[in-house]
Amino acid sequence: MLSMAAMIIALFAAMILIVIPVVTGSHTYTVLTNSMAPKFPPGTFLVMKPVPFDEIQYGDVVTFQLHSGRPEVETHRVVGFGATQQGEKTLITKGDNNGANDADPVREIQMKGKLFYAVPYVGFLANALGNSDRDAWTIVAAVGLIGYGAILVFKSVRASRRSRAAEGK
Repeated sequence: MLSMAAMIIALFAAMILIVIPVVTGSHTYTVLTNSMAPKFPPGTFLVMKPVPFDEIQYGDVVTFQLHSGRPEVETHRVVGFGATQQGEKTLITKGDNNGANDADPVREIQMKGKLFYAVPYVGFLANALGNSDRDAWTIVAAVGLIGYGAILVFKSVRASRRSRAAEGK
C-alpha cells in the first residue's frame, strides 16, 4: 500500500512539474529573489504559459526578458499599461514586494508568458538539477517514473497470479 501511495505521489508530481508544462508549451522558472514575496517566495516553481500580448490584463503575473534577445528574465505583476511613441503597447510591471514600478516598460517581444500555476519550494530542486540540464533531467525523471510504474504493475500482476494459483490448489 505504501508503495502504491508513493507511486501515486510520484505520478502526480510528474504531471504537475513535467507533463503539463510540456503539453501546454509552457516555460518553467524559479523565483530567486524576494521581489514577489510573500505570495511567491524564493524557491517557488513557476509555470508560465505563452499567451497573446493583447490578452494580458492588469494584475497578471508575467515573465519577461529584461532586455530583448538576452536570456535574463524577471517575473513581476502587471500594474499598468503604456505605449511607445510608435504606438506599440507596453506593460508597466512591479514586484509585489518592491516599492516602485520597474524602470523599463515591457514590450511584446520581451514576453515569455503569463502565470499558469505555481508550486512552492519545488524551484529549489529544479535549480539544484541545473537550468541548462533541466530538459535532460526531465526525460530521466519521466523514464524513471514509467519504469517504476511498470515494475509495480508487473509485481502486482505476478502476486495476483500466485494468489489465484494458490487458491486453485
